Amino acid sequence: MTYAISDIHGCYEEFLELLEKINFKDSDDLYIIGDVVDRGEEPIKLILDLMLRPNVFLLIGNHEFMMTEVVSRLGVEITDESIEKLTGEDIQSHLMWLQDGGTTTCEQFIKLPPETRADIMEYIHDAELYAEVEARGKRFILAHAGLHGFTGDLGSLSIADICMYETDYSKRVLDDPDTFLVTGHIPTPNFREDGEALVYEGNGHIAIDCGCVFGGKLAAYCFETGEKFYVDKK
Repeated sequence: MTYAISDIHGCYEEFLELLEKINFKDSDDLYIIGDVVDRGEEPIKLILDLMLRPNVFLLIGNHEFMMTEVVSRLGVEITDESIEKLTGEDIQSHLMWLQDGGTTTCEQFIKLPPETRADIMEYIHDAELYAEVEARGKRFILAHAGLHGFTGDLGSLSIADICMYETDYSKRVLDDPDTFLVTGHIPTPNFREDGEALVYEGNGHIAIDCGCVFGGKLAAYCFETGEKFYVDKK
């Protein structure tokens, strides 16, 4: 089976429980549609776990992008010397990351050995911007926030187009009725009419960020069956 989960945000215990719930096996595949770091309790433990799973594929989210932007400027060492060399723009980026939930990730990251930090950075840099899955005679395009400015060529889209801009779920992005856009980024209670922390399906969209880190649920979507699986925030 092939699954997707999005916006885990360091909710490691809930992630493990969800894998148990879907009976995730070595023969299965799992796409994480961005935002594994920041906000939650165990972002580094989560990403180190993902790095060991050959059948789990990380797509970059805006929080991974912010993290790599800051760490690449500081260097994986993050020493007092590297901090002293920061420009005003560097400091602003760092503060924006921390204010957007990066504090826990940063605190846990700097406690790691330099080689482990480097491995994490390499893992994130290797993450794809989007993925495509075919199942049930349908095509699914997986992208963290959406396909901003999409005109038919996925390769022409930038990181910002895929990770940063909010999707308008009231409008169809992909004309083909058998092609669906699978996203995270915006918790579904923010735009579902009923306000429920459940997967949203409509207008060619499948939105699977159910706001776990904000007290909602962590969701998994199965492409072969269309089933949705949920774990409540602890």
